[in-house]
Amino acid sequence: MTRFVLPLLTLGLASVSPAQAQDSAGETNFRDRLPSEEIVYFVLPDRFENGDPSNDRGDFVGDRLETGYDPEHRGFFHGGDLKGLTQRLDYLDRLGVTAIWFAPIFQNKPVQGPEGGESAGYHGYWVTDFTRPDGHFGSRVEFKSFVDAAHARGMKVYMDIITNHTADVIRYAEGDATDYVYRSKGDFPYSRRGGVDGAPVNTGFMGDEDRSAVNFARLTDPSYAYTPVVPADEAESKVPAWLNDPIYYHNRGDTTFTGESSRFGDFAGLDDLFTEHPRVVEGMIEIYGNWIRDFGIDGFRVDTARHVNPEFWQAFVPAMLKTADEAGIPNFHIFGEVYRDTPDNGYIAQYTRRDGFPAVLDFAFAQALRETVGQGKGTHVLTEMFDGDVLYEGGEEAALALPTFLGNHDMGRFSTLVKADRPEIGQEELLARVKLAHAMLLTLRGSPVIYYGDEQGFVGDGNDQAAREDMFPSRTASYNDNDLIGTDATTAQSNFDESHPLFELIAQFSAIRRTNPALSRGRQVVRHYDQEPGIFAVSRFDPDTGEEYLAAFNTSDAERSANIVVGYDARSFDELAGTCPAKVSAPGSAALTLPAFGWAVCRVSEVAE
Repeated sequence: MTRFVLPLLTLGLASVSPAQAQDSAGETNFRDRLPSEEIVYFVLPDRFENGDPSNDRGDFVGDRLETGYDPEHRGFFHGGDLKGLTQRLDYLDRLGVTAIWFAPIFQNKPVQGPEGGESAGYHGYWVTDFTRPDGHFGSRVEFKSFVDAAHARGMKVYMDIITNHTADVIRYAEGDATDYVYRSKGDFPYSRRGGVDGAPVNTGFMGDEDRSAVNFARLTDPSYAYTPVVPADEAESKVPAWLNDPIYYHNRGDTTFTGESSRFGDFAGLDDLFTEHPRVVEGMIEIYGNWIRDFGIDGFRVDTARHVNPEFWQAFVPAMLKTADEAGIPNFHIFGEVYRDTPDNGYIAQYTRRDGFPAVLDFAFAQALRETVGQGKGTHVLTEMFDGDVLYEGGEEAALALPTFLGNHDMGRFSTLVKADRPEIGQEELLARVKLAHAMLLTLRGSPVIYYGDEQGFVGDGNDQAAREDMFPSRTASYNDNDLIGTDATTAQSNFDESHPLFELIAQFSAIRRTNPALSRGRQVVRHYDQEPGIFAVSRFDPDTGEEYLAAFNTSDAERSANIVVGYDARSFDELAGTCPAKVSAPGSAALTLPAFGWAVCRVSEVAE
């Protein structure tokens, strides 16, 4: 005996706003969505849309070294702002975006770097004032308008935040002579000035492992490793004011990104906060709690999480969740950046267990997609990566909330990574691989993150500054000579084309994901993989009804066929995307044939009883 599953919700919902994709009574609040249900758009405000040219130079006057504004240089401000983001919310809505994560918007030191090698804080990571937006982006009023406009469309807002460093203000008296080399706690203990043979300082201080206020009250002299020097014209440049005191920084020189220096060293010269200090913990909780209370934001992406001691996060994360709860914001999402370019997720998982992060950016997923879709490794890489989901605190269920992505502003765009792995690749194949990767991103477990511009076929020249192109007409030559995929346009034009094949693909899969809870909240089971490029398939199950969905992808450059395991009660399928078989070949098996770089997303429509 067989029974039929209820008909599919129409894919016509692709044109319906996520804010409107509620039940008929309109009772569903956007804040009731779980983190796994979000489709996130990550954007650098400076590079998205210029809604107000009058703020292009921020709060400064003078040339580019004073204002940071130079739209012809990829390392300076280009003019994008909060008004521009607000003006383009309908575009993002039609793309299917349900949450916007943007690079830090806090007031930055406009320009840093040695003479001849200067660049600007357009990216937001050189903060001087943690209490207001950078003048290049707008005001607190304009930020509130942006948040309210996003919420009116049912979109959440995730802020990118920084707790372990500020802008580079503090210098060291001995720094120029030593090239700011890192000075360890063993060679330069807190108890002596300038090394083990130096004069006694900080009498009674028992080291940073005793994090009590009583102990840290005895730390009064910051010149144990280097002698901090604050330029007179920057002595009060940081807000809140307590940030101007060198006692709240490690002052040990530049990190080497390994060992002790990874947590105690200055990140590329940026002033490294003493996050073991109870005043720093208290101060950061106050700073970011106020952003939640004042603006009603929905989550934090936490920068450089692995460069901060676990005890800080063990205090900070619960405090933020408590603040959000008190503000009536359920499902407040906090995810840490723990960079690691390997598909082995054990390293990043430790930050959910020891440090207490609810989620981390899924760098393991990104690397697994690069290796399978970009480099042509076997699809077993994906299976092994998903097997590691049990390592996260909360296991496979918690892994559903991990923000998954393909590329970003640091590592580069997925298209750029594929070109680096395949220097001779043609535009048609590059587009096909990028489309496949996005189809997988929007169907497999996790909360998918679209990197701004990917939906317009952007192809950068590399990572960092080379991956941060303008969406509005660019004046940067190194961007404008890029050969974009799926279009004849260049970055010299405005790129908000809703007929671009990648925009259309992302919008299509976003609609499928939103209208089928199995793809956002459902358990995932790997059904098929190979030791070489070929078919990778999973089943996902509706969390309420148990209904099965089959998603299969071909990472090979040739057609592939396979018999895929499905539930033994499955009998026939409805087609959501690609070409699905009408019915099973036998109980427990479905025959699939996929074109090169193709996919099929199928819903079991008939089951045996």
